[in-house]
Amino acid sequence: MKITKISTLCMSRPHELERQWVTGTYRVVKADCAIVVVETDEGITGFGESSAYGGPLIMRDWINWYSPLLIGSDPLDLGIAPRPHNRSWSHDCAVAGLDSALWDLRGKVAGKRVSQLFSTQPLDKVRLYASSGCRYDWRKRPEQLIEEALEYIALGYSAYKFRIGTEWKWDGVTVDRFLGLVRELAQAVGGRMELMLDGNQRFSVDQALTVAKELDRLGFSWFEEPIPQSDIESYARIAASVDLPISGGEQFTTVEQFRPYLEKKAYDIVQPDAGICGMSAVMQIAEVAHRYGVGVCPHNWHNGLMTMANANCVAALPNPKVLELCMIQGPLQWEILNQKPVIIKGYLELPLKPGLGVDIAAGLEDRFPYIEGNYAIVVER
Repeated sequence: MKITKISTLCMSRPHELERQWVTGTYRVVKADCAIVVVETDEGITGFGESSAYGGPLIMRDWINWYSPLLIGSDPLDLGIAPRPHNRSWSHDCAVAGLDSALWDLRGKVAGKRVSQLFSTQPLDKVRLYASSGCRYDWRKRPEQLIEEALEYIALGYSAYKFRIGTEWKWDGVTVDRFLGLVRELAQAVGGRMELMLDGNQRFSVDQALTVAKELDRLGFSWFEEPIPQSDIESYARIAASVDLPISGGEQFTTVEQFRPYLEKKAYDIVQPDAGICGMSAVMQIAEVAHRYGVGVCPHNWHNGLMTMANANCVAALPNPKVLELCMIQGPLQWEILNQKPVIIKGYLELPLKPGLGVDIAAGLEDRFPYIEGNYAIVVER
C-alpha cells in the first residue's frame, strides 16, 4: 500500500448572533475546522482533524509542504509521519491532523478501532464532561452559569467544566465575588455532577491559592491552568497546597514539554490533545505520565472528528477517566461527519466501525466555505 495524495479541507461556519460567546476579552464569532485527508492506491482513506487554533490555511500550507515527502510511502510505517517539535503552533496542529489521519487509515486496514491498536482491552464507551462556562457575563447575567449547568444535568452529563467569565476589570469582579457564584453553582448542582474550573491562566498566584483552597473544600474534580503556564515553581506550590488536582498542558505537544511539570509535581493531571499533538504523542505522553502516577484527561475542543480521535486515546489509557466535549461549537461540530456518534447519559459510544469509527460528510468545503480571519475578535468595554 502506498500514499497517493494528501490534502486538507478547510471549513468555517459563522455563529449566529445568539450563538456568539464572550469569555475574557474575546468574542467568538465563527467555528473553524481543518481535516487532513490521506488517500492510498488501495482506495482506503484516512481522516484526521487538526485543531483550528493552528489556523486552517497555515496548516494546509504545512501539509502541502510535507506531502511530496510522504507520497509513495507506506502509511503503515509508523516512522513516516513528521513529529511535533514544540516551536510552531500551526506546524504542530497540522502534523497532529496528519498523524490522526494515518491512525484512522491503519485502523481501517487492520479492521479494528484505533483504540484496539493501542490497547488489548480498550473501553467501548468513554465518559464525557460538558465543557463551557464561556457564555456568562458578569455585567448582564452571571446566573447564566448556573442555568447552563442545570441544562447539562438534564441532558445526562455527570461532569461540567466552566471558565471565569468576562474580563473582571470591566465590572470590578473580585475573587470573593467569583467564589460566591461558585458556591451558588455547587449548591444548585447539589452533588449531581462533578465540577471543574479552567482558569485560562488568568489568576495571580495569590488568587489561585485562594481559589484552589475553596474549590478543594467544595470537592471539585480539578483546577485547570490557574496561572501563566511558564511559572512551573508556582504551579508546584499550588499543587502542594491542596488535595485538589491541578491540571494543564493542552498546548504542549511533546514529552519534553511535560517533563519539568511531572518532575516538580506541578501537574496532577495532564491534558494533551490529539488535535494539537497527534494521537501518537497523546499515547506517549500518557505512558510517561502514568509512570509518575499522573492522570490523563485530554483537552478536546472544536469538532467531532477530533473528539473521535481523543476518545479512541482515552479508551486505550491504562486508567481512563473523562473526555472533554465542547458544548458551544455549533452545528459544524457534528455536521462534518456523515453520522453523529451515539451519546447516552454523558457517555460516547465508540462505533464498531474500524479506524476512528466515523466517516466525513460529502461536499464539506462547498457547504462550509472557509471564512478568512480569526475566529474571535477583541472586545473592549
